[in-house]
Amino acid sequence: MGYVKRDLYTGLFIWSMLILQAAFSVGDTDLRDVAAINNLFASLGFPPLEGWQPTGGDPCLEKWQGVDCVFSNITAIRLRGMNLGGQLGNSLVFQSIIDIDFSNNHIGGPIPSTLPLTIRNFSLSANQLTGSIPYSISSLTQLSDLSINNNLLTGGIPDAFQQLTGLLTLDLSDNNLSGQLPPSMGTLSYLTELHLQNNQLSGTLYVLQALPLQDLNVENNLFSGPIPPKLLSIPNFREDGNPFNTTIIPSPPAASPSPVTGAPSSEDVPWKHANGPSVSHVPTITSARKFLTAKRVIWIAVAGVLIFVALGLLLFMLCYSRRRLRNQNAKRLGIGVYKGPSENSNYRESPLEATNQGEKVHKEAAVEENRRMDSIPKFQDEHEIHIKKVAATSAGRQPVKYLNPSSLEVYNVASLQQYTSSFSQEHFIGEGTLGSVYRAELPDGLLLAVKNLDTASSKEHSHNDFFELVRIISRIQHANVVKFLGYCAEHDKRLLVYEYCQNGTLYDALHVDNEIHKKLSWSTRIRVALGAARALEYMHEGFQPPIVHRNFKSSNVLLNDGLEVRVSDCGLASLLLSSGSAGQLSGRLLISYGYSAPEFESGSYTHQSDVYSFGVVMLELLTGHKSFDRQRPRGQQFLVRWAVPQLHDIDALSRMVDPSLNGAYPMKSLSRFADIISSCVQREPEFRPAMSEVVQDLLRMV
Repeated sequence: MGYVKRDLYTGLFIWSMLILQAAFSVGDTDLRDVAAINNLFASLGFPPLEGWQPTGGDPCLEKWQGVDCVFSNITAIRLRGMNLGGQLGNSLVFQSIIDIDFSNNHIGGPIPSTLPLTIRNFSLSANQLTGSIPYSISSLTQLSDLSINNNLLTGGIPDAFQQLTGLLTLDLSDNNLSGQLPPSMGTLSYLTELHLQNNQLSGTLYVLQALPLQDLNVENNLFSGPIPPKLLSIPNFREDGNPFNTTIIPSPPAASPSPVTGAPSSEDVPWKHANGPSVSHVPTITSARKFLTAKRVIWIAVAGVLIFVALGLLLFMLCYSRRRLRNQNAKRLGIGVYKGPSENSNYRESPLEATNQGEKVHKEAAVEENRRMDSIPKFQDEHEIHIKKVAATSAGRQPVKYLNPSSLEVYNVASLQQYTSSFSQEHFIGEGTLGSVYRAELPDGLLLAVKNLDTASSKEHSHNDFFELVRIISRIQHANVVKFLGYCAEHDKRLLVYEYCQNGTLYDALHVDNEIHKKLSWSTRIRVALGAARALEYMHEGFQPPIVHRNFKSSNVLLNDGLEVRVSDCGLASLLLSSGSAGQLSGRLLISYGYSAPEFESGSYTHQSDVYSFGVVMLELLTGHKSFDRQRPRGQQFLVRWAVPQLHDIDALSRMVDPSLNGAYPMKSLSRFADIISSCVQREPEFRPAMSEVVQDLLRMV
């Protein structure tokens, strides 16, 4: 009996101790969370975080660095910008965690496939994560914010968003993701912010058109097709750098009532539905026969004939009005519309071709040409331009060319086709923002550059606008601006003819042609920068009215035989504007290549924006890097972002210099060059210098 009492007392004592231990253990961390955070600490490589331990410990009670708890569970780990390395492994198996922020570190490896189901805010941005996005994100039904941008992720975006109904923001930008957007992305009915820029995503954006987005960035991808109209109404929508077809998808037309009693309406006929489901009601043979009675067939035929006649008259009137408008434009510029060669022409013979005319037409044209040449009004500009008419001496002979440095030539399409071998690939120089450029070779060996303006660049310009453009660019005459020699406006073709620069573009010299690259010594690079600066200074301050280049980049800086600068595309800003609004230009424009000033995205562009672009070109001269290069490491792809923070660190600056220079430059000169760049690429336009100041600074370095 005594043994029984003693065992009873012992049992009561043990239970009392357990109860007391439980009472005093309420603040301790759940042992499962302790094990998870111990594993995380080891996976990250045991970083120097205050309080963290490889085994055991009490994160909640001891308040480990970056750890938040509620009662005994870890609910948040925030270690932003702590210089963490290692990997995440499969260590994120916390029981009640809501917020994980490991952004701006150096964590590598893949994203864990096992993720906490309770997570709401999950940020792994600006690390070095590799692999693909795991499909396991589909189970994170509480997720509201996912940021895995600025990593090295590859592969496609998984079709894993069906259950993520609470997702508000999603940032997948600045990775190497590819493929099309998954269909389940269209189910994110609360998504307001989506960033996909700087990847290799392709396909269309249709899947996004029903989402309540307020901020959408898809820049610098491979998206194609029309942009859905609903996306254009997003307050902050950025889409540059994609090969979009800029045609807006039209809304489906409303069904109109059938004009024939008893005939099926558009809603009843399956082939009226372009994308809709098929319907069961199909018109019967009887109703079709009723519709096609003899009387109706006659009326349809009569209506068709009347429509054909009306179209013919309209076409005739259109051709007549266009011919009349062309005559008026020609008279205003004093060039006339070519009707045939003059028999009394005093011009030299030239290899340029002309359209053959009948003998009577030639004689009448000669009289008219002599009368017109006596009354041609001269331009009252800074530099008087005499425009000479291409003529021929007889129907079977070649026309005459008059060419001197102060005259413009009017070319015809046939001649330019002859001298470019029908604009063949052999004569192709390059693809510019406004169209293709070809090398033309005349029989006497003279080389010309012919810019064939594409339809998008000129479709919104009337003949009046084009001739006004010719008048303006013919006045732009400067030693560092490529010479404009003539033009062609025939058969809906618009071509501009310039002098030919043997050594191509500065872009090719720096990034493509190794032979010319070797010739770019430090002193030569300073002279190149000075020549380009003088061209912009002339346009901004020496020309009246002042001109904004708007498309200044290294591929528009040409080099002649002596590596002297000739800036191209001067005075063509109006053609750029015709391709779209200031903030929504073609994917080939500046913003795709890293030359555009910050204000460009908001639709503002001034002389100071040209200064910024000039600073980017100077950075190319300094570093030998492209303004944007997807092949470089993530942090070096955008030249300005990578280089500017290092411009005032002499050691970092020395490491940035183009290796091909082999250290052959004075450090003082290098530092001064960097100072000029820094002033040109200031974020605020008002802090950038005028081009005249830049010229003076560069002159001191020569």
